Amino acid sequence: MIISMYDLYKKLRKRHRVYLVQTLLVHTLNKWSDSYCYFSKFIGLFFIGFCLVVACHDSGNYQNSTSHKSQRSDRVTIGTTLKLQNIDPAATYGWAGINVIYNLSNTLYANKLGRAKLEPQLATEMPEISENNLLYKIPLRKGVTFHDGTPFNAEAMKFSLERFIKNGGKPSFLLSELVESVEATGEYELSIKLKQPFSGFTAILAFPGTCAVSPKAYEIGKEKFNPKIFVGTGPYKLAEYNTDSIRLDVFEDYWGEKPANKGVDMQIYADNPANLFNSFRTHAVDIAYRTLEPEQIKSLQKGSARGDWQGIEASGTSLSYMVLNLRQEPLNKLEVRQAIAALVKRSSIVQRVFQNQVEPVYSLLPTVFNAYKPVFEEAYGDGDYDRAKELLKKAGYSAENPAIVEIWYPAGSKTYELVAVTLRALADKELDGALVFEIESVDTATAASNLSKGVYPSFLLEWYPDFLDPDNYIQPFLDCDRGSEVTGCKEGAAQSLGSFFYSDRANKLIDAQRQERDPEARHKILAELQDILAREIPYIPLWQNKDFVFAHNGLEGITTNPSQYLPFWTIRK
Repeated sequence: MIISMYDLYKKLRKRHRVYLVQTLLVHTLNKWSDSYCYFSKFIGLFFIGFCLVVACHDSGNYQNSTSHKSQRSDRVTIGTTLKLQNIDPAATYGWAGINVIYNLSNTLYANKLGRAKLEPQLATEMPEISENNLLYKIPLRKGVTFHDGTPFNAEAMKFSLERFIKNGGKPSFLLSELVESVEATGEYELSIKLKQPFSGFTAILAFPGTCAVSPKAYEIGKEKFNPKIFVGTGPYKLAEYNTDSIRLDVFEDYWGEKPANKGVDMQIYADNPANLFNSFRTHAVDIAYRTLEPEQIKSLQKGSARGDWQGIEASGTSLSYMVLNLRQEPLNKLEVRQAIAALVKRSSIVQRVFQNQVEPVYSLLPTVFNAYKPVFEEAYGDGDYDRAKELLKKAGYSAENPAIVEIWYPAGSKTYELVAVTLRALADKELDGALVFEIESVDTATAASNLSKGVYPSFLLEWYPDFLDPDNYIQPFLDCDRGSEVTGCKEGAAQSLGSFFYSDRANKLIDAQRQERDPEARHKILAELQDILAREIPYIPLWQNKDFVFAHNGLEGITTNPSQYLPFWTIRK
């Protein structure tokens, strides 16, 4: 049976009707380009207008639709391409879920907006730490209630942290590897005992997954998760959860300052940057955040420069790097690793591949940390080709006997493919044939399994921090539990990432900075660790991301964070 477009429209539920119209609109806009004549655009606009008239002409629902539109006018709509699969704080480990949890919840500590600096949130003061650095006493805020009316106290916070640990979700290791016990030592006092000292522990307590959740809404038990509900203490409460949209309403009994808006609606364009891009341009969403293609960002940046809308950008904290396998020839020779470090011209990668939408980085620490030290720039410059040729010659390589290095990258990543091609082009052009890069790709799942086995000579990877502390960029790369200077790392972080780096000195320094509570003393230790990184070169840092938010004019209070979570409550219409 043939069904007309209007009959199909009538059969769809209201929410899906709107989606149908929006899809038609986006489809038409996608056909436009700067080369079309104005007449084509007029025809397109006429078609869109006709669809909108049809969509709105429903005598039974016209009044309700008008009322809903006016009701939404003081709400903020945010578009994203990232899929939302889970908002249980003990289970989710992806940015989309964590960002929603960040806006629905409170943690004991949080980073100040726009800064990588901790301040109390559900705690009232920074923790009192015992002399042996193992016991943390934390005073808690009074007068806080959960979204379901349950009072917040130390027992509720204990329940929340123990659930995070015991339910065994993906992020549970953040606490399970460190925490020995959690106790309510008073109605509003929490005591946490660690298995070993860790100076970055307070930063982990700012990870959104460690937030307080209502004991009445959740339970402790292996994999007992509630992926589509959330009952916390934050400025918003969850009003609606769908696979393609999320609705957050203001929590009227919130203990802190109320949000500057009347609620937030998130529209999810799963893995479809074109839909997000066009939905923003047509005002279907107020804000576009995560993730757009480089050409789309460039186009929106031009629009913001004209004043058509706002463009906000800030340094991010995810970092891309090349891991070098120290056990494979020719990378087992220090001079070859040094030559590659000298060859890398980050400014070329930033301009050619990313159109200046990322920033060069010269250490495994991103620039947001005061401890950042540009050790690779200091040691190797940025594209020192003469030095690279000298190092290769010293190692015995030439055009007749080239050093051949495979560069692997995740299959399907156009970005990493272009980076690999750029590095190969630099070597071919500048090093007289003494270094040859061969480019290979592999699916992500296979790569994750094979990296620790030493399969790949080199690999292009990205690192997303679990929490904002320098340790999270040092220990996971350089630490080794078992190995030697001769055999390399046989078990530990460096082995799991495929570099097999081992340094007794680095291991001792990692332990020392984990126990050091004095910031200046810790910075000195971190500086030496970065010096070791540049001297031994198990990894070559390449770039760090930038965070982009595009918002229509008339919105205020949009704040980007080093944590890369977008706070909704500061946004005003």
